[in-house]
Order: sequence, then C-alpha cells, then structure tokens
Amino acid sequence: MDQTSIEEIVRQSRSNLAMTLICLPRSARADMQLFYAFCRIVDDIADESGRTVDQRYAELQRWREVVSGGGRELRKIEKAVQELMLRRGIPAEEMIGIIDGVSTDIEPRRYETWEELQQYCHGVASCVGLVSIRIFGCTEPASREYAIQLGYALQLTNILRDVGQDLRENGRIYLPREDLASFDVTDAELLAEKMSKRFKALMTFETARARGLYAAALSNLTRADKPKLRAAETMRRVYTRVLDLMKKDGYQVFSKRYRVSTLGKLYFLARAVVGGWLGR
Repeated sequence: MDQTSIEEIVRQSRSNLAMTLICLPRSARADMQLFYAFCRIVDDIADESGRTVDQRYAELQRWREVVSGGGRELRKIEKAVQELMLRRGIPAEEMIGIIDGVSTDIEPRRYETWEELQQYCHGVASCVGLVSIRIFGCTEPASREYAIQLGYALQLTNILRDVGQDLRENGRIYLPREDLASFDVTDAELLAEKMSKRFKALMTFETARARGLYAAALSNLTRADKPKLRAAETMRRVYTRVLDLMKKDGYQVFSKRYRVSTLGKLYFLARAVVGGWLGR
C-alpha cells in the first residue's frame, strides 16, 4: 500500500480526526495518516460483513504478530506499520491494545458496569491516543493521562451519539446494564426507540460523566505539550460540542446523528492552532 492509498483511506473515512491532521507538521501528518489507516483496517476487519467470525479473528491475530515484530511475507502496509513503530518508539502493547479492543466487537458483548465499558474504551480509544502522542512528539508525563482520559471521553461521546444507529445496524447496546437499571430503562425500550423522561435522565447522567472525563483530560494538558496537541484539542472541542447539541435537542439519538458542521470544525481547529501558538 503506497502513500496515495493511505491518504485515500483517511479521506474516505470522513472522520473528525482526518480533518484535524492538517494542523500537524508534514512528517507527523504522514505518520498519523499511516497510523490512522492501520486503525481503520483493523476496525473494518472486526466490523465489516463478508468475513466469517473465524476469518476476522485470524486476520486480527496476523496483525498482532505484525505489530509484535513478526510476520512472514509482509504486505506493504504491514511493513510500513512496523517501520512506523520503530521510528516513533511505539510499544507493541499499545498497538495490541487497539487490536484487542476492536476484536471485542466481532461478537458483541454487554457491559455490566462503567468499569467494564471503560476497559473497552481504553482499547479502542485511549490506546489510539497513547500512540498518537508519540507521533505528535509529546514529552511530558502528564500527556499520557491526557490521552487516556480524552480517549474515554471521546468514545463515550460516540456511544451516546450512536445509541440508535448501533441498535439498528447491529443490535449493539454499549450502555452499562448497571446504569440502565439505575434509571429503570429496559433493553426493550431501547429497541423500541422509546423516548422517555427516564431515558433522557440516563443520557444526562452519561453526558455528565463524559464532561468529567474531558475535564480530567484538560487538567493534564501541559503548557509544554499543548502546541503538539492541537489535533487532539480540536477533537476535544468538536466532541464536547456534540454533547452540547444532544443536550440542547433533548437527546433525539434515535432519529438523529449529531454532527458539527465543517465550518464549526474549522473554527475549533483554528482555536486550537492559535491557542497552541500563544501557549493558552
């Protein structure tokens, strides 16, 4: 896979992260595009139809071997990922954490508590952040905690935004059973897409949890590393805005998928860039 193919994966994803990469220096941007392509590939293996369950597990196991430094007759993208890990000092366990995280979606499971869901969020989001800060060139120890907490917050925001979509497309419910029970919300109500005061109270509770995680991330943002975390700070602002939009609209997540406009994203990107230059 050449650089053109990698950039095509990033473009086709239409993700918020893909847009924020434009604020990175050229070398970091190329490495982030490659890393993002890796994340998309392993996520697609776990999610896309056309593969049996055994084939999905086998393909992800091959990637575990690749990021551990093994593998025979490596494909271009696999060799490029190994070279990226060496160049940026990325530990195998952080890449394996991502693979293990997406693999849990092959045969979807329910999460009993927030702590269990948090483990899932760590793999699919926080480990992505831990790898990213290495590519960004962060050097402050606190930036690791920033990445971990921001990963939790971003993934929880995704889960809240996609409650309806996840149910319709694959029957998945990520919200912890413990939280559903606390607000007397049943699986049947979610499947019926029933908007109740109890459901809105549950969403308000989860939104507050997400905001607390964003605040925890921000408390670990150091002056030294802030200019290097412009892309991450843009993500934080965009996804916090998604929470604002959902709350203002009464959490109509069964009928809408909340998004920030392109102009809004560019505004947040500009704020992150200027803030990085000014050190605030």
